[in-house]
Amino acid sequence: MKVLQKISMLTVAAVVLNVWFFRFGKATIYRGGDATNMVEEFAAYGLSETMVYVVGGLKILAALGLLIGLFNKKTIIPAAGLMAALMVGAIAMHFKVGDEAIKFLPACIMFVLSSLVIMIDKKLA
Repeated sequence: MKVLQKISMLTVAAVVLNVWFFRFGKATIYRGGDATNMVEEFAAYGLSETMVYVVGGLKILAALGLLIGLFNKKTIIPAAGLMAALMVGAIAMHFKVGDEAIKFLPACIMFVLSSLVIMIDKKLA
């Protein structure tokens, strides 16, 4: 169980950090609406550019919390909980603009993995 939790934590952190640091300005098949970068994606959801950086900062903070959780258990639940909540928001935004399933699949996977991290942590406590 611990191994599955650690793999999930690393996966979520790596994916989120990759998106926000390396794919931020790039087009992907997962962008909401017809967006070609992160700022356009948030605009497609009706959100301001300020929200791009607020949400991005929170996702980066949660991802770092998951990485820190590999060494300090106290950060696991808050980081995974924040990430799961943010992914619920991401899924809702994709639904809001009527995106096809492929576009919200990554958020769904990150939500499931974050939830799994929490469930495993509760069982191990």
